[in-house]
Amino acid sequence: MSNSKDVVRKVLDQVKADNRTSLTAPEGKVVCDAYGIPVPKEGVAKSAGEAGKMASAMGFPVVMKIVSPDILHKTEAGGVIVGVKTAEDAEKAYETILGNAKKYKADAKIEGIQVQQMLAGGTEVIVGSITDGSFGKLVAFGLGGVLVEVLKDITFRLAPATKEDALSMLDGIQAHEILKGVRGGEPVNRTALADVIVKVSQLVTDFPEIVELDLNPVFATPKDATAADVRIVVDFAYKPKPKPRPTEEIVAAMNRIMQPKAVAVIGASAEDGKIGNSVMKNLINGGYKGEIIPIHPKAAEILGYKAYKSVKDVPGVIDVAVFAIPAKFVAGALTECGEKKIPGAVLIPSGFAEAGAPELQAEIVEVGKKYDIRLMGPNIYGFYYTPANLCATFCTAYDVKGHAALSSQSGGIGMAIIGFSRSAKMGVSAIVGLGNKSDIDEDDLLAFFEQDPNTNLIAQHCEDLKDGRAFAEAAKRVSKKKPVVVLKAGRTSAGAKAASSHTGALAGNDRIYEDVFKQSGVIRARSLRQLLEFARGVPVLPTPKGENVLIITGAGGSGVLLSDSCVDNGLSLMSMPPDLDAAFRKFIPPFGAAGNPVDITGGEPPITYVNTVKLGLSDDRIHSLILGYWHTIVTPPMVFARNMVEVKKEMEAKGFVKPMVASLAGDVEVEEAAEYLYQHGIPAYAYSTELPVEVLGAKYKWARGAGLL
Repeated sequence: MSNSKDVVRKVLDQVKADNRTSLTAPEGKVVCDAYGIPVPKEGVAKSAGEAGKMASAMGFPVVMKIVSPDILHKTEAGGVIVGVKTAEDAEKAYETILGNAKKYKADAKIEGIQVQQMLAGGTEVIVGSITDGSFGKLVAFGLGGVLVEVLKDITFRLAPATKEDALSMLDGIQAHEILKGVRGGEPVNRTALADVIVKVSQLVTDFPEIVELDLNPVFATPKDATAADVRIVVDFAYKPKPKPRPTEEIVAAMNRIMQPKAVAVIGASAEDGKIGNSVMKNLINGGYKGEIIPIHPKAAEILGYKAYKSVKDVPGVIDVAVFAIPAKFVAGALTECGEKKIPGAVLIPSGFAEAGAPELQAEIVEVGKKYDIRLMGPNIYGFYYTPANLCATFCTAYDVKGHAALSSQSGGIGMAIIGFSRSAKMGVSAIVGLGNKSDIDEDDLLAFFEQDPNTNLIAQHCEDLKDGRAFAEAAKRVSKKKPVVVLKAGRTSAGAKAASSHTGALAGNDRIYEDVFKQSGVIRARSLRQLLEFARGVPVLPTPKGENVLIITGAGGSGVLLSDSCVDNGLSLMSMPPDLDAAFRKFIPPFGAAGNPVDITGGEPPITYVNTVKLGLSDDRIHSLILGYWHTIVTPPMVFARNMVEVKKEMEAKGFVKPMVASLAGDVEVEEAAEYLYQHGIPAYAYSTELPVEVLGAKYKWARGAGLL
């Protein structure tokens, strides 16, 4: 590729020397040719014979145009002939154009006649690239033509994109059916189109100064894909974000912060109602077994612990310092932490960038860099790490242990996590506040939780990603091992800055997050409740072995709503093979509906649920089950719940392990039944046909992304 790079470098050097911000059309063609991006073939012929040879080599039809600095209006001068179909015609056209030009302007300087390949129809698409503040280089694909700006039907991937990424983009737009050829239209050559996407993504990766690129339209035909128009915008001052720290280095520091042997509390206080007092009490009452060291300018001891004026006066090693002092004093105390070689600081105080004091924040970031202290916050509630009984926070103490690690950018959301997790008996391994993210952010947490044996799922609430590319790379790696769920707040903001290219104008910020999350194997939660439900439910469900979902329900109405939810959550309802249909019919009344959903009707005794669910679990063609229960006197809620748990255990003993979720419709007793089912590995919800299917859908999204299906 090196000579291709040299060709492009030469073009860009010329653009830079001319102080321009964009390339001319001929320069664009040179760049495309260098990278093997198909553009119409063209050349300038100096004789009729040459025109014939040139046209034959390109393939007909061709268009021929006069090339003369003295003739601006080519058509008016009779200097353009389109649709030339043979070598003979090309020779004739050469003479005709030459004659016309001489008639039009006798003294015109004529450099020759341009022969250009004519693009024959096909589907108009757009391939482009933009540079995003958080994600860096992205490649884009959408339908071209007039509708593209109206429908904004476009999809993005991080560049460089793999061939798989590129092919997934072709299916990633709403109008993807058009590419397959509809109403007699011909299907496009998918490989050729994917190839253009990959090459564009490589070009912008090799030359970061290319900040926007548009191929619009690209004519995609059954044979090939050719860009009719190339537009390239450059910014020679553009600098990509620096590479993130090596993972081992992140983990080494995070291990000392999250699992410290000694914690200092800067601003510790004996006075009730003070933040420094709450932090001390949480550390002590939370059962943390390491050393607790209060730092206070005057006190000799606080809450029974020996106090020191400065961390520098403490004899032993300190792993992390929790700050509970006003913003203006943080930089000074942080410098002392640096001199004491403390690797981590938890900055609870607010009054930094979020409060219009970016200079205070810039100052602490500098101190952190100078002494290599990792900073959590500022403007946070602190964090919890339950395996170490560590409550390094001024909020509620929390002791319900589990295996989900959650983080939030906001304190309020952090507290919602605590309440839900206690109420739903979910438990957590960690809850971390990230606040202003002056340093530690989501990708640092991913690196820590990836190797944390106490964590089996990571759920994160964020308003923005400081370095979206670093996050995506970490998430792609981690989500292969553990599910990563993200709730991205600020979905509806305009977000996208006005841009000069089509692709830029179409880059609604949220669409980029959506596509990059998908590319990175992240499960996206649409609401706070969904984030919490996914964190609870996804680890409970076994991984499905295939895509076939079956619904068994006692209520036809639930069956229809559950089917809708399957479609909404990307699940595929299995089409029922005749032999299986017959097997189900043995258990259900003649007026029940077989097929999928299997509707057993409401008047059935518990044994009908048992038999149909057993059959669903035992047949290998079915990969997961959705149960719709209807509360009747014939089959009371707890009877249904106990039966289902029995059947699940019995079938698991025989080696049939499948994900099952349940939707319970009925009077208030269904709440207890749903809870009982959940505690025994069947995520179940009273009064909802959406939530159970959303949880199952999330498990499927993870399994697909991790390559387990």
